[in-house]
Amino acid sequence: MLYWLGELLKFQYGPFRLLSSHMVLMGVGTLLAGFLVWYFLPKWKNTLPRDRGKKLVKDGERSAGKPTGAGFWLTLIFLPVMFFCVPLSEARDAAVYICIFLAMFTGYLDDKSELPWGEWRKGACDLGIALATAWCLCWGRDVVMWLPFAKGEFTMPWQLYLPAATLLLWFTVNATNCTDGVDGLAGSLTLIALGSLAALLYGVVGYKPVADYLLIPHSAAGARWAILLFTAAGGLAGYLWYNAEPSSVLMGDAGSRMLGLLVGIGVLASGNPFLVFVVSPVVLANGGAGLCKLVLLRLLKRLGMDTAPPGGGGVPNGQHVLVRALHSVRFPLHDHCRRNLGWSNAQVLMRFMLVQAFLTPLLFILFIKIR
Repeated sequence: MLYWLGELLKFQYGPFRLLSSHMVLMGVGTLLAGFLVWYFLPKWKNTLPRDRGKKLVKDGERSAGKPTGAGFWLTLIFLPVMFFCVPLSEARDAAVYICIFLAMFTGYLDDKSELPWGEWRKGACDLGIALATAWCLCWGRDVVMWLPFAKGEFTMPWQLYLPAATLLLWFTVNATNCTDGVDGLAGSLTLIALGSLAALLYGVVGYKPVADYLLIPHSAAGARWAILLFTAAGGLAGYLWYNAEPSSVLMGDAGSRMLGLLVGIGVLASGNPFLVFVVSPVVLANGGAGLCKLVLLRLLKRLGMDTAPPGGGGVPNGQHVLVRALHSVRFPLHDHCRRNLGWSNAQVLMRFMLVQAFLTPLLFILFIKIR
């Protein structure tokens, strides 16, 4: 809205042309979303459901009774800011916003439910939303892609793009959800991911001279996606003000699922799906590896192996070495660090953030420059 307002009024008064600047729109979206979330969240948090605590999770009882599902208000605040600041060029842009809302809303229904949803129900909802989002991103058209360590670009048929993009989106949603277990952890790591992706989309993918120099396909839509991600990052920063330990409000599935979808959208908008390993390495190791462990254990069980965890009725010495190795590390990884290594919540948060903050720029150099 602001963009078109600037285009309309710049002939009446020159400075209005600044409203058409993507840099100005990024700044306005980030600051406005951050301020509105920071201001309204403490006023509205008591309308949210209460966390029931997780008895099997260390310190899980400390979260019991706190408002959860803050992703509900976070999304309802920054989505209008996105409509206000992001220039909409196609119907698919609005359709992506609807998918973001649905990712939040299904998570919120789970947060609000007296009986938590089962993993199959959650997975099916996530899969449906991921498929719808992937369709909105390609809109039935072939997609230009690029790969790390390789020059040039290639066009992927939308029939192949759709299942691959759906799988990536589903994975980022669930990996981010699994990371939500320490005050501020999922939000802080996602904030780094969103900021990194937005900078790439604005300064590289969306800026033709730099894209040409780095042999990356230029996309004029990159700047629009950057505004969207920076706006979301601003709202997330406003939420983290109240999620710092000891937190007064929790994001719940409403927040973690929505944020995971946003990261996946940013990665796919960049044209290189492997960038998910660049912007979210710790999230993937923390939550995504746990999903891989679960799949492997179930596959090994179907093959007839004893996959019972230690103390769960299995005979550890008689188990396959792969099964014992899988059980030697607890997932999500932040639980392993707290239970097995004795880290405090503050240590987990700071150390995980430091690792991601160092890995992301290093991996960017490897993936983008070495080609």
